[in-house]
Amino acid sequence: MVGPNRPLFVLFGSSIVQFSFSNGGWGSILADIYARKNAAVQPSLVIVYFGGNDSVGPHPSGLGPHVPLPEYIENMTRIGNHLKSLSEKTRIIFLSCPPIDEEKSRQIKSQTSGLFSELVRTNESCRRYSEACIELCKEMDLKVIDLWTAIQKRDDWKTACFICQLLLFSDGVHFSSYGSKIVVEEILKVLDEAEWEPSLHWESLPTEFAEY
Repeated sequence: MVGPNRPLFVLFGSSIVQFSFSNGGWGSILADIYARKNAAVQPSLVIVYFGGNDSVGPHPSGLGPHVPLPEYIENMTRIGNHLKSLSEKTRIIFLSCPPIDEEKSRQIKSQTSGLFSELVRTNESCRRYSEACIELCKEMDLKVIDLWTAIQKRDDWKTACFICQLLLFSDGVHFSSYGSKIVVEEILKVLDEAEWEPSLHWESLPTEFAEY
């Protein structure tokens, strides 16, 4: 590598992470914000998201993405412990399960057939998995973002976030560009407030290749 080492950010999770680089997603927004930012010595940041699929209700066949809450907690704890063991300078942020608009979810299900049309997603289930993630992060001293609450703070979260994402992803689950901006705001807030040395907030990093 030529020049100073850049901080390495790793996004780890399910399809909400996969789609974070599509259509103005939160991954692409972060990549844009951190363009040309570097430091000679910089810790890595790992952002972890699981929960949306795990919180889906169980299917009678035993198939589907459902993961029982105790198993979800165990899995997330193992992920957290593994990441903490990598390095004392590895910074970690967990994202909790975001909410879902049940009405829009039912509309999507009515247009599908097979196993996925029988899967049940509820906002109450999302809340329970979100709270479980937050609690285990407190116990493990990990940074966590309460997406379930952050998204619903907006009065227009159903219309502004989820109608748009129906057009983008046709499922009513993944973030629209509007929802992604909320996620980025919450991530940057953690990075700004965290007492990490050196700081990983983009404004604290020197700019590579000055404007001139």
